[in-house]
Amino acid sequence: MNKVYGIIGFPLAHSFSQRYFSEKFVKEGWNNCSYKVFPLNAISEFESLIKSEPNLLGLSVTIPYKESVIPYLDELDASAKKVGAVNSIQIIRNGNATPKLIGFNTDVFGFSNALKPFLKNNHQRALILGTGGAAKAVAAVLKELGIDFYYVSRNGMIKDMPIKAPVFNYDELNENHFKACHLIVNSSPVGMSPNESQAPFIPYSYITPEHLLFDLIYNPNETIFLRKGKEQGALTQNGLTMLYLQAEESWKIWNKE
Repeated sequence: MNKVYGIIGFPLAHSFSQRYFSEKFVKEGWNNCSYKVFPLNAISEFESLIKSEPNLLGLSVTIPYKESVIPYLDELDASAKKVGAVNSIQIIRNGNATPKLIGFNTDVFGFSNALKPFLKNNHQRALILGTGGAAKAVAAVLKELGIDFYYVSRNGMIKDMPIKAPVFNYDELNENHFKACHLIVNSSPVGMSPNESQAPFIPYSYITPEHLLFDLIYNPNETIFLRKGKEQGALTQNGLTMLYLQAEESWKIWNKE
C-alpha cells in the first residue's frame, strides 16, 4: 500500500513541507510513501479530504487551521490539550472502519529545541507578536523555560489563549517594553512569502545587540523583521530549524503503533 502524508492549510505556496518530506523519502528509501499538499478553502472541507484519501496516514496542519481543526478530531495528546492548537494529526486506519484522528502539537518540541541554543541570561522577558495557534505553542515553551512574556496583537485583545499574560497593541509599544524584553518572537504570518515586503509594526530603533529576534517564518530565509533586527546588532534566527525538528517529531508520531 502506498502510504500518503500531507499538509492542510491555506494558502500553501509558502510551505516547504512537501519538498522536505519528498527528499526524506528518497534519501531514506521510503519508496511506498508520498507527501501531498491539500490547500483547503475552509476547514469544513476537512472531512471530505479524509474520506477521499483512504491511504492518508498523517497530516501537518498550518495557518489558519491549527485551532479550527480540533473539533474534527477524536483525541488530543497532552501537548495539544495544553496549548489549544494542533499542527500534526495521526490517522489510524483499521480496514473500512472510520479512521481515528489524534491531534498533536510538535511546534512546542520544535520551537523549544530551536530556541534554547540561543538563549542568554538576559533573555528573561519576551514579546510574542501574534496571538494565533503558533503563539500558543510559543507561550507554552516560554512558560516552561521560566521566561515571562507579553502578547502583542493588532487590536490589543486576545481570546482563547490557555496561557494568560498581559497583551499590548502594536501602537502601545515603546522604549520601555524593549528595555524590559530582550527576546522578541514573531509568531504571526506577517512577512511570509509572498508578502515579503511586510514586517511586524514595531519600533525597530529600540532593538539593541542585547536582543534576540526569533521569527517562526522560514520562507523567506530572512524576513524584514530579522533584517531590521540584525541592522540594530541583534542576534536573529528564522524558523527553518524549528520546521525540521517539528517535522521529524511528526514523522515519529505518524509511524508509531
